[in-house]
Amino acid sequence: MGYRVAVVGATGNVGREILGMLSERSFPADEVIALASRGSVGKEVSYGEDVTLAVRALEDFDFGGIDFSLFSPGSAISRKHAPRAADSGCVVIDNTSEFRMDEDVPLIVPEVNREAISEFRQRNIIANPNCSTIQMVVALKPLHDLVPIKRVVVSTYQSVSGSGKDAMDELFDHTRAIYMNDRKEPKLFPKTIAFNVIPHIDSFMVDGSTREETKMMRETQKILDHDIVVSATCVRVPTFIGHAEAVNIEFHDRLNEEEAREALTEAPGVIVVDERVDGGYVTPSECTGEDATFVSRIRQDETVPFGLNMWVVSDNLRKGAALNAVQIAEELVSNHMGVNH
Repeated sequence: MGYRVAVVGATGNVGREILGMLSERSFPADEVIALASRGSVGKEVSYGEDVTLAVRALEDFDFGGIDFSLFSPGSAISRKHAPRAADSGCVVIDNTSEFRMDEDVPLIVPEVNREAISEFRQRNIIANPNCSTIQMVVALKPLHDLVPIKRVVVSTYQSVSGSGKDAMDELFDHTRAIYMNDRKEPKLFPKTIAFNVIPHIDSFMVDGSTREETKMMRETQKILDHDIVVSATCVRVPTFIGHAEAVNIEFHDRLNEEEAREALTEAPGVIVVDERVDGGYVTPSECTGEDATFVSRIRQDETVPFGLNMWVVSDNLRKGAALNAVQIAEELVSNHMGVNH
């Protein structure tokens, strides 16, 4: 007997990716329901190659009898409707930042802390971490298991798809305008994104950090280890899909690059591409459409007693959002829901 699954925010970048991922991975669903705002009702979205789903309205949808709902509609919508779905007995897997730091909501990356998933029964809600956090902790976990990590300094290079479809359209339109010797004022970004980089993602906090940077710090501690300190600088770059990160790690004891490379090569969800030749590394355009987190440029940092550098790249719409959410649902099906749910 299969499951009934609702995808909330089905018309957005991540929602569409979730629908594709459910089909691609043959998730055991008897019924999949696409939900979005009233303005999207009647639109069709793809579920796999041959099936289309008519979008239904989230506002008055009855979640009774739904086993899983995968949310990616924005924090304000999740704040209103995710508890309503959870109270109906449906397990919510939420992609927004709304519940991530709630103590009674597990924040899950299956390759890193799948054991914490059992805590979902407290509220029937599981949080999906921030896309930039997910790929970093997937790469950090096998190293932390060998030698405890003390400190991480990370600079991110995040694609515009992290801000949604309209942000992708703005990059396209403004790039074309420059070639046409036209000038367009930015709408979604604080400065022009075409042929530029912007060290500003999300709103600013009192201490000068942005919310994106604060998320990486707090989420890493919740998922991996509360004793790890993280310093992040998050930058939006003019690429469409795929986030990259330059990660500097300081350990409590020495871990040499050969040991790190071996551990990462054997780690679930990680592919090491690390050749010290021209092009012997992975870039965002090459990871688009891939499920893995790619690690390159592994090397010792001799400026601290126990340091290591690496380059981490992943498709932010897949592992950074949709794939991780579906993997959480798969873990629930395998180990927590029971045969007859």
